[in-house]
Amino acid sequence: MASMNRFFSILFTGILLVGIWVVPGQLTVSANSVEFQPLIANASAKGGPIRSQNAADRMLDSDYGQKIDLNNANVRKFRTLPGFYPTLAQSIVQNAPYDSVEDVLSIPNLSERQKERLQANLDNFVVTPQAAIFNMGDDRYNPGYY
Repeated sequence: MASMNRFFSILFTGILLVGIWVVPGQLTVSANSVEFQPLIANASAKGGPIRSQNAADRMLDSDYGQKIDLNNANVRKFRTLPGFYPTLAQSIVQNAPYDSVEDVLSIPNLSERQKERLQANLDNFVVTPQAAIFNMGDDRYNPGYY
């Protein structure tokens, strides 16, 4: 009897571990329901590799991922633009949120050269509503890439 209990304990533990490993997802609990949303492997729109996606990945893979989001991007995203990283990028992040891309030109204490750089790169920016997943803590200043 004891060996049978041990067998079922090991079997249950194995099934639980495999379930956690094979079926990652997000559990949402509300007042009326419990909902499990599995992370489904998706091919990227550009024909890239198939990979699991979370809310942040879906946002970055959308049209917003093609431009720098002034309300959600971290300072390192501005490294692709000459003259932005780190000083101008920090000013942009500190003065968010923006209602439109042109609002970035109203940042206080910008030099004329910085305003020119911003003006020349307005097409590289997009403004979306601030997302908590990108704006928690100091993640926009130090996203933890080491």
